Amino acid sequence: MQSALIRLTTAAAAIAATATLLAQQPTFKTGTQIVPLYVTVTDADKRLVPDLTKADFEVFDNAQPVTLTLFQNEPEPFSCVVMLDTSGSMTGSIDLLQAAAEQFVIRLLPTDKGMVGAFNDKIQFTTVDFTSSRDELVGALKDIDYGNPTRLWDATEASIDQLKKVTGRRVVLVFTDGDDTSSKIGLGKIMEEARASEVMIYSIGLQSVFFNGQRQVRTQPDKGLRKISDETGGGYFELRRTDDLGPTFTRVAQELHSQYVLGFAPATDGKLHKLEVRVKQPGMTARARKTYLAPTAGTQ
Repeated sequence: MQSALIRLTTAAAAIAATATLLAQQPTFKTGTQIVPLYVTVTDADKRLVPDLTKADFEVFDNAQPVTLTLFQNEPEPFSCVVMLDTSGSMTGSIDLLQAAAEQFVIRLLPTDKGMVGAFNDKIQFTTVDFTSSRDELVGALKDIDYGNPTRLWDATEASIDQLKKVTGRRVVLVFTDGDDTSSKIGLGKIMEEARASEVMIYSIGLQSVFFNGQRQVRTQPDKGLRKISDETGGGYFELRRTDDLGPTFTRVAQELHSQYVLGFAPATDGKLHKLEVRVKQPGMTARARKTYLAPTAGTQ
């Protein structure tokens, strides 16, 4: 009788613990339970700040303070599409780009998943599906193809479409050294799709010089990269030297594994809401997505 009671007590405790754990898990679709915010915090020297508490943060929804119902300060698994520009202007730097992207891939945690893609006049995915195998992802980086025009926004949309297959936290890491030259869709459409799918976009832009057959040409990364990264809470890095590629891809991996997860109950007016995250401690900057689309009452 006593052993049976112990078993029942243990089982009840396990059920209670499981229920508590599930209740603490963030819901990743806006309008169900919470609005999740993935927040990167840096100090005045751009160093990541890892040891803040819930009390250090303030979140504002349409300029009104909200009550945080979720706070997490540990790495949250994610699925990421690494999408690389392999157009003609990158021909002389493609080996450096592959090596740099490998620095990101090898830093994925066992619970993270990745997919590798490339774009030029076509869009290519060199992995069939998302995988947690770093060896497979490193191999996929060596299979990327080449072309001439730059379909930056088409490739970003294709990356978001791939992420719709998975649940949880979703990220696009896109690299380019130039403007979009031949996409069928524009930045505005990508903004809408990233917001609707709750995808964080990190972007790396490289200023490069290449010979176009007639003269030396200096490229400038598309200005829309900064806009969409700011909007979705990802980071934007603009580089002038290929030597900075490896450290920058490494930095993105470090940020994704150092972000805070904050959450609050959404409004129910069906409108687009502006978000702001502040850190109370002086000298620190918080970066998170700028907006969310509130559900309509009765659809949560």
